[in-house]
Amino acid sequence: MSTKLVLLDQLAACYHDKSWFIPLNEMLRDVTAAQALWLNDEGQSIWRLVNHVTFWNETWLDRFLKGEVGSGINMSNDETFIVNPSRVSEEDWQKSIAHVSATFRRWIQAVEDSDDAKLGTIIPSYFNAPWWNVISNLCIHNAYHIGQIMMLRKKVIGEMI
Repeated sequence: MSTKLVLLDQLAACYHDKSWFIPLNEMLRDVTAAQALWLNDEGQSIWRLVNHVTFWNETWLDRFLKGEVGSGINMSNDETFIVNPSRVSEEDWQKSIAHVSATFRRWIQAVEDSDDAKLGTIIPSYFNAPWWNVISNLCIHNAYHIGQIMMLRKKVIGEMI
């Protein structure tokens, strides 16, 4: 199996392909804005996690498409979890779901459009890691937070799916 196919499989597993765990699109199905805003004892919410996953997926996708990592981020990681309190309606929640979904679809398309040379390109400014490694680790990051979303969903809704 090629590197590209492995990455596409990992992205699909995170976003829409039920395999070892329930994918994000199923985790978010039928979650209301009020449920997505519910905070656990650690201050996490489904909505906050969705914003965080969206931020990092978009950031790395932009870097991948440009072929460079750049100079860094002008915010702390904690800020990537923030939900704008003036935008917490059901419509805003649906926009957040649509946004994270679109980002996953764009990632899948970007990998589909890439050849092995691009996926194997080393990123000198990022630990000399090849792009395939960064994308694979991004999928691990996604899976970690999807697990957190699953636990929050179980607590808030009372079901795993």
